[in-house]
Amino acid sequence: MFFVWESKFAKEPIMPLSIFNTPSFRALIVVVLFIYMSVGITLWEMVAWQQFIRHWSVLHIAIGWIPYGVGASFAVLVAAWLIPLLDAQYILALGCVTSIGATILLATMPAQQTYWAQVFPATVLGSLCPDFVYVAAQVIASNSVGKREQGVASSLIGTLNLYGNSLGLGFAGTIEAQIVKRTGSQVTSYRSALWFGAALSVIALILDLVWLRMPKDDREGWTEESEENVFELRAGQDMVESSVQGTSKT
Repeated sequence: MFFVWESKFAKEPIMPLSIFNTPSFRALIVVVLFIYMSVGITLWEMVAWQQFIRHWSVLHIAIGWIPYGVGASFAVLVAAWLIPLLDAQYILALGCVTSIGATILLATMPAQQTYWAQVFPATVLGSLCPDFVYVAAQVIASNSVGKREQGVASSLIGTLNLYGNSLGLGFAGTIEAQIVKRTGSQVTSYRSALWFGAALSVIALILDLVWLRMPKDDREGWTEESEENVFELRAGQDMVESSVQGTSKT
């Protein structure tokens, strides 16, 4: 109903459907959705494994997550540094690869193991993914639509972050419930959900490399004015000239 209203009845649509006209933007939506679904699954299963299988306390888990915050802060700086050096789809691909690596590390670890063996490297790798994906996705979204639609496109990417996490947790919970019902093993259920998350990241990586094409962005501001901006500028000049002429006559 929302899309029908926006396309047929709304005089000033909240989300103009024209933003979906470019193939790159449509592919970007799917890639970002899948990768954030994988991120949500990875984070949840990591915590659940540590808490329910290895019986970590909440404080212990919080301390174990410290590298995630440090890595995420570092990832933002690296992603911003890479924007003028790499095409945006390759920055996005780096985010997909880090997600794949983190998820596979968690999916293959034994039930009981030291934190430093696989959880720590998975935490560090996983911390790089969200910001690599978010920064690259914002660049692609901004360059795939018109200037008037950039705010909407950017907001949609932010919404996909939250929606993807929630959707991923829904799928992971369904997988866990079904695997536990069949096998009675909580570890197997967590492992199955993590493999599903890894598959989502692989699909996102393939779609990114096959469908997304966006040159590296090394601009300092806009190089050209749009026709609408030129029209508005000329209209403003005409109004100024008319007022000056009217003043001189009086």
